[in-house]
Amino acid sequence: MGHPAAARLLAPSTPISPSRDEPRRETVLHTLVDVTQELSGTLEIQRGFQRALEILERTMGALRASIALLDDDVGEIAVETAVGFEVDPRTVRYRLGEGVTGRVVEAGKPIVVPRINGEPMYLARAGRLPPPGQDGSFVCVPIIIGERAVGALSVLVPYAQERNLQDTVNLLKIVAAMVAQRLRVHRLMEAEYQRLRDENAHLRLELRERYDYANIIGKSGPMRLVYEQISQVAGTATTVLIRGESGTGKELIAHAIHYNSSRAKEPFIRVSCAALPESLIESELFGHEKGAFTGAQSRKKGRFELAEGGTLFLDEIGELSLSTQVKLLRVLQEREFERLGGTETIKANVRLITATNKDFEKAIAAGTFREDLYYRLNVFSVFVPPLRERRPDIMLLSDHFVAKYAAEHRKSIKRVSTPAIDMLMGYHWPGNVRELENTIERAVVVCDGSVIHAHHMPPALQTAEASGTAITVSLGEAMGKYERSLIEDALKSARGNRAQAARLLQTTERILSYKATKHGIDVERYRT
Repeated sequence: MGHPAAARLLAPSTPISPSRDEPRRETVLHTLVDVTQELSGTLEIQRGFQRALEILERTMGALRASIALLDDDVGEIAVETAVGFEVDPRTVRYRLGEGVTGRVVEAGKPIVVPRINGEPMYLARAGRLPPPGQDGSFVCVPIIIGERAVGALSVLVPYAQERNLQDTVNLLKIVAAMVAQRLRVHRLMEAEYQRLRDENAHLRLELRERYDYANIIGKSGPMRLVYEQISQVAGTATTVLIRGESGTGKELIAHAIHYNSSRAKEPFIRVSCAALPESLIESELFGHEKGAFTGAQSRKKGRFELAEGGTLFLDEIGELSLSTQVKLLRVLQEREFERLGGTETIKANVRLITATNKDFEKAIAAGTFREDLYYRLNVFSVFVPPLRERRPDIMLLSDHFVAKYAAEHRKSIKRVSTPAIDMLMGYHWPGNVRELENTIERAVVVCDGSVIHAHHMPPALQTAEASGTAITVSLGEAMGKYERSLIEDALKSARGNRAQAARLLQTTERILSYKATKHGIDVERYRT
């Protein structure tokens, strides 16, 4: 039946020999406590495994000890950590079922080799221990997670006839259970970290795609100039000042610059200088130490630290107090700062983008903004035009917002009617793109059909004083224009088919033809 020792390899529950040198229970307990502390005392799993093996080597007098784990991808068992090996442990591998280690992992049961000399199952891949003329005992137990063996823990001890190898098996089973628990937690953490990394990468890709300046809506001349400026400055680390009225999309431009730069993988941190009280703005920007002021119960990192390596966007920069302007000037000049209440100097590797709707020249003249800071901020200036100066973009933006809010509010709205378009094009938009977006969202909400009409527009667009469209035509002329627009809309929908257009308007083809002739409408034009 093979080597005499092999008959007892799979029967470790029976003592090999009477125990005359059984370790004291206290020693075993101390060993287990020390192993537990080493496995749980470090986040580096390899270091914890190594220290656990060193404890077994010391307390058991082991010649060798190792932890091997199954690699499911290749179906091999690789030694992860070892002590006493004469070769690099990372080069030692077994196939499932190969040698003692391979059989332990395959069967999920311990194996004991009382004497390794002459035992063919024992593969001496770790070196030539014990020395010639001596013998050793090899004990290997499975590392089990759930009901599946994922690795093996093994020790090689000097052969001694009086040694009770069952005690060694029992001790190693407990240690293997500890290793399995630590490995299970580590794998769960790794899986969670990988999920978060994948999610983070996906979100960054989404942000980059969303804020790609090619996706900014607008084809007018002023916007083409903005695109050109973004292309010029995005690839640099230059400080950028974005100027423009409120609601023109300055933050969108800042995002586009960041996500098209070499810092796109690093943080983009936004601070609204107008939204923070003067007493908190310095703490928010530069952070504070514990006890720096009443309520500062712990150290807090400022936005400059949080944006390290990335971009810090200071919106409404013109609202900063003069004292904060001084500190910001120093950061721009020296690229370093201190937390509020601290003395440690912190380096700042941050790209600064600022935005304002203020007239800096007037603010400097009034003494509310430092001239030297203005010159530091105004290295590269981007002016975002107001909506009234880019009227060709109004319909592009309107179509975009209609599609966006129709999907959001689950409505089947296809287009904006001609009279409503005229109202959008005739309004002067003091609130710029933000006001247009709010207007379209309101129209989508109140619209009960598939077309947005003039009566769906807010009162501001329908009021002569607000829109600058005072009445200059008679009632008859106005009614005629309205009638003409209805007929043109119907002919557009019917592609010039008079009968179908008449049905849409709930009238006869004869009356429709009469009205079209009256208003000088060329029906044939709509057939194309």
